[in-house]
Amino acid sequence: MRRRTFLAASGTAPLAAMVPSASASASVNAAAAPPIAPKLTARDPQASRNAQAVYAHLVASENAARAGNTPMTIIGQHIEAQNELYNPRYGDTGGATHVGYYYNKARAITGRLPGFVEIDLGPGYGSGNGWGIATPRSYNQDLGLPSGQRQWRYVDDAIDLAFGIWKGLPRAEDGTYNHSGTMVGADGRLSAVANGGAAAGMVGVSFHQPYPGSSLKDFSQVLTQVTDQRPGGIEYYPPATINTDQAWFDRVVDWAADTPQYRALLADLEILAANLSYFAAYDIPVLLRPYHEMNGPWFWWGGKTPTSYKKLWSITYDYLVKTKGLHNLIFVWSPNAWTPNGTNVPWDYYPGAGRVDIVAVDDYNAKYGSGVGTPENQNFTNIYYTGLVDYAKPRMLAETGYVPITAPAGAAPATNALTASPWVIWSVWGDRLTASNSNADVKATYYATSQVWTGGSGTGYGQNFNWGSIHAH
Repeated sequence: MRRRTFLAASGTAPLAAMVPSASASASVNAAAAPPIAPKLTARDPQASRNAQAVYAHLVASENAARAGNTPMTIIGQHIEAQNELYNPRYGDTGGATHVGYYYNKARAITGRLPGFVEIDLGPGYGSGNGWGIATPRSYNQDLGLPSGQRQWRYVDDAIDLAFGIWKGLPRAEDGTYNHSGTMVGADGRLSAVANGGAAAGMVGVSFHQPYPGSSLKDFSQVLTQVTDQRPGGIEYYPPATINTDQAWFDRVVDWAADTPQYRALLADLEILAANLSYFAAYDIPVLLRPYHEMNGPWFWWGGKTPTSYKKLWSITYDYLVKTKGLHNLIFVWSPNAWTPNGTNVPWDYYPGAGRVDIVAVDDYNAKYGSGVGTPENQNFTNIYYTGLVDYAKPRMLAETGYVPITAPAGAAPATNALTASPWVIWSVWGDRLTASNSNADVKATYYATSQVWTGGSGTGYGQNFNWGSIHAH
């Protein structure tokens, strides 16, 4: 979710609090950090073959960065499918478009595709009770969900988009994929993915889950306070109306007592698992990023005690992996950008190495090199990149408004945030691709071939990364 404003510090903490352990040195430079050796099978002995391959690639990229040996970053793009399809005020068109609009926008600007795409599950669009689906699919037909609810039709489209990006399936002239023999696309079309039918990259899923027990499953039931605004102060979403205090949250994670709130959580997780199971059936690895920005108070899971938050993560992990048997998942833990020495440092919320594969951050502070505001703004992403080093996991910039490389403008030189912070993945949020970046900057980033991987293995896309080696069975 985009934001926003930088959280002000309301207290101080010792320097050691900037890193996960008091014994670690906050001055450790990323390039001087020791290499890591995690394997996905250490967390999940049944991890799928393709999930292992993707994770091995990300570990290799992380180790190259730590050694200073030509580190490479995958350039990613988040897709707000529900807004692309339905929101008349969304994006640079001034109206609703189609699922995957900003995925294709990168190609329209640069001729190249993102190498990673994250779709969002959880928030419906507009009014309507309960979860809804556009058409019964093999993975959701037994859930007893109402079909045809307009505000939920984007889910099928988003899944098809991610499926096609990984598999590189042929598509119809109208953009639809028909990989399962089922008519897809809420409005008869999906995005026109111009990758020649070739595999185009890695995929991820974020989960903006409406609070457990809510009958209205749209974004207004995710937020406890409205913080997301368009330029000019126009709110994207209705005012938040929910009150999810700590006592309520404790009941949600009270599995031992089998509370109604806990059962409501499991009911929602069944929806998530059903969608993820479709990817698992085809061994499509998914970077799953649930319950992000927990060190801020705007989501119902945010700002709670670290102990209770870690219970939520553990319940979710155990349900998806152990109960549902989903072994295609790569778990991403992604706090919000924090104020060093402030009260919003995220370390106590870390669920543990046995339930996390990638450590990340959501950072919407000022563009790199802008010289605006606090040192955190001026050192865009690096303070977080360095702060996450001691977790010994691949590091990802999961959400940001900005591309990492700018083009020279007049007398101003180009700037490059990847030089100091070569995240394994750098992912831009939705319409911020064009709202916060010039076309020249987007081109400068996508054509930095010695530092970034873009997507696709068809003509014009394969020069940066051999996706075929990742997808091999």
